[in-house]
Amino acid sequence: MVLSWTRRNMFRRTHKAKEQLSGGDLTVEEITIPTHFRCPVSLDLMKDPVTLSTGITYDRVSIEKWIESGNKTCPVTNQKLSSFEITPNHTIRKMIQSWCVENISYGIERIPTPRIPVSSYEVSDVCTRLLSGCRSLDEKKCVEFVGKIKVWWRESERNKRVIDGNGVCSVLATVFDSFSCVSFEKHVVILEEILEILTWMVMTPLGESKSRLFSSSNSLSCLVWFLDGKDLGARQNAVLLLKEVTNVEELSKVESVVEGLIKIIKEPIGSSATKACLTTIFKLVSSTKNRVEIGERFVELGLVSFLLETIVDGEKGIIEKALGVLDCLCDFNKGIEVVKINALTLPLVIKKLLRVSPLASSFGVGIVRKILCEKKEESVLIEAIQLGAFQKLLVMLQVGCEEKTKENTTELLKLLNGYRSKAECVDSSLDFKYLKN
Repeated sequence: MVLSWTRRNMFRRTHKAKEQLSGGDLTVEEITIPTHFRCPVSLDLMKDPVTLSTGITYDRVSIEKWIESGNKTCPVTNQKLSSFEITPNHTIRKMIQSWCVENISYGIERIPTPRIPVSSYEVSDVCTRLLSGCRSLDEKKCVEFVGKIKVWWRESERNKRVIDGNGVCSVLATVFDSFSCVSFEKHVVILEEILEILTWMVMTPLGESKSRLFSSSNSLSCLVWFLDGKDLGARQNAVLLLKEVTNVEELSKVESVVEGLIKIIKEPIGSSATKACLTTIFKLVSSTKNRVEIGERFVELGLVSFLLETIVDGEKGIIEKALGVLDCLCDFNKGIEVVKINALTLPLVIKKLLRVSPLASSFGVGIVRKILCEKKEESVLIEAIQLGAFQKLLVMLQVGCEEKTKENTTELLKLLNGYRSKAECVDSSLDFKYLKN
């Protein structure tokens, strides 16, 4: 098989004269890559040649994928591998680099000298030293080792897999907990460093489970403390990690957690931070034992109005989560009172039905049902019909939805049907462009 490299860069240089002579009809010249420079698996030019125990050389990325897929044989010889260790083939790599330099006029770039991937032994050794420094609360030494892990993590995907597979997440969480037990302010440097690398690791879907990284009250209190800080990066990392917390009961007991999350909503950092914040709030107001107390505290701090503003101009993922939180707040006395008083609630929620996602529509139906069915005020029911609620609910039944949503929808249709003659439907696509103004 012949693979070719196209002479692209030369179109502007050595072929300029030829273009003028031929009237612009350029012939694309090709160059054949030597067979022994190509990976037997991908058939591409090798960038990081490595040799297996069978003596066959492959490109590192290709052979690692082959082995990680569960294969235990050499792709070329089909021999069973006596060892999965791979050895860098520096001779072939230097030959490829020389060939690239010789053919640079054909637009071929010299392959860079690859970095040596980190080994499991190196990662384990750093983790051992990091825990040792943690026990003596040697912040300087711990910052050095965390920095080394961050460098490794940035270098390659293979390094990420090695780091993740050696339990580094758990080690970093342990170090974070140890320093947060002493003083947040005194050890803010190491805490911020660990926050950053843990956020990278949590956002990467690799092997190690990260759901129970922060379970102690000290770690959770420290994360909440960062929410109120001035460093935007640390605030964002803290809220992204709080989203992964599974011990929501312990989180609900942390002082100022409500205030910290409200600050993230009031002073948005970015889309991902807002989504993470809304997810955490949803957990707190939907599944904790003191959900009523927490929910009403959120209402007192003005969360309802912030949610409605978010629903007006937010992206779909944020709107869905905002509707979920608003639906939960309607379960509390203070929450339903504030929701009903706000004139924007009903028009906004009805407008978003069938426009965002099935889950968002399910939350929307729940909100509408709680508003309309509490006291069944005629003026509110007529307003809902005028906003097009009846037609949208009919469509939801026809399209299909979950059983609970279907029950709520049916209940609302029966309730609204008696008032249809008293109302004329109007367009619910209201323009909220200048709401904040």
